[in-house]
Amino acid sequence: MALHDAETTRMVRREINRRHIDDSGLHVNAMHGIVYLRGILKPLEGRSIDLKAELDILNRIIRSRPGIRDIVCEVECVKSGLVD
Repeated sequence: MALHDAETTRMVRREINRRHIDDSGLHVNAMHGIVYLRGILKPLEGRSIDLKAELDILNRIIRSRPGIRDIVCEVECVKSGLVD
């Protein structure tokens, strides 16, 4: 992984960690300015949030960063054991 890709991946992880979501089932990778988000997204335990809205916010934040060309988002939002 190139240095810039590793820095981009860390930046995306930092943005995700600022939200009230459990990203333990989410795989994040960046390659040549393209961010890949794959896996499962859940609310933090005891939180009731709109995961799709959170994902939209994350997409907007990530897209606004310099060097990001695109986002490939293959994420399932899971709430209370159900897939949204």
